[in-house]
Amino acid sequence: MRARLRLHPASVRALHVAPARDDARMRELLALAAEARCPIQQTDERTLVALAASDRHQGVVAVLEGAAPYLTVDDVLDAAHEPALLLVLDGVTDPHNLGACLRSADAFGAHAVIVPKDRAVGVNATVAKAASGAAETIPVIAVTNLARSLRDIKERGLWIVGVDAGGESLDAADLSGPLALVLGAEGGGLRRLTREHCDRIVGIPMHGSVESLNVSVAAGVVLFMARRARALSTSAPA
Repeated sequence: MRARLRLHPASVRALHVAPARDDARMRELLALAAEARCPIQQTDERTLVALAASDRHQGVVAVLEGAAPYLTVDDVLDAAHEPALLLVLDGVTDPHNLGACLRSADAFGAHAVIVPKDRAVGVNATVAKAASGAAETIPVIAVTNLARSLRDIKERGLWIVGVDAGGESLDAADLSGPLALVLGAEGGGLRRLTREHCDRIVGIPMHGSVESLNVSVAAGVVLFMARRARALSTSAPA
């Protein structure tokens, strides 16, 4: 909600807050709302629950207007001022995982997150909360056919790198150019058709007793490695 007030203040019609909540985070939120000239209303618990359609509102509910601008993959690639870095999630259904992936995408400068429309979670209130503001900064593009979208991305000059157990070591992969990193769903990994559209498959080296990482943790690792590879390639002597 803080990110929405900072980035898109005109889209917040009103802020409803519980009278009993008075802490540093709430005071910061109220200051942002006041700066944006957003109406602030003290609201009872029953009304907050009704507005949020949940009792997990943490004492504040924003009333928004207007949908986020609709973007396509081409829009994102056309606007990129550096080699594109996309995160593609193949069927992630846990909203907390998607939210955490958005946080990593924001932290490491991904240009967009691509998800399938079907059999995957979309951006909802739980995702937005888990993303801690990244849902407002990272475009999430839902596509009807993920395999076709990967083909289109490849035609735009991006290297499609799948991340899955059994692939070649991530340490040896060249991640410095235009890139789409593709991760599979919790437990199942990459689907066969998605895997077939990848230019290469890499795996994260594991040195402990666990055999795999949560998809959001894996996304953070590979995005960090991609950003690190870019930094090294630009700093290398000619």
